Amino acid sequence: MTEGGVVRVARSRNSPEQAGLDATDLEILTELAADGRITNAALAGRVGIAESTCIHRVRALREAGVIAGFHAQLDLAALGLPIQALIKVRLGSHNRDEVLRFHAKLAKIPGMLTAFHVAGEDDYLLHVAVASPEVLRDLVLEHINVHRAVRQTETQLVFNVLPGTGPLAAAQARP
Repeated sequence: MTEGGVVRVARSRNSPEQAGLDATDLEILTELAADGRITNAALAGRVGIAESTCIHRVRALREAGVIAGFHAQLDLAALGLPIQALIKVRLGSHNRDEVLRFHAKLAKIPGMLTAFHVAGEDDYLLHVAVASPEVLRDLVLEHINVHRAVRQTETQLVFNVLPGTGPLAAAQARP
């Protein structure tokens, strides 16, 4: 029923109830977030509904965009990428064309895991994984600092990545 890995839940401006999610939907999402490879039979059993109902609900959640996709959570060190870093990027120009060119460049940076376009003192927070400190240095110098809109970067090494409570806990905690 599911492809391997972790479930990504789409963002919504509504509360779970406003998005039309009931307690069963939330249970399904909780189980899928914990184990994206769970079979439909096992998922139905854990949630306490018929298998046919379960597969219908999962399909409806996917079609509604609540489940945005499934992916495998990879061990970066096992892939030869033991060093993770967060790179803060501050632009000197916020001209729309420059920002869009920088966005296009981000997708081509080797080792880029996630790029956040943020508000505040910095403009971007980039999460990267690389093989060595030298590769990290080269990534910053050859792929980020060379862009004409970039004014400043600051690199922070990641010692540990600690899991949070996840999107479902946050969505359920909203008033």
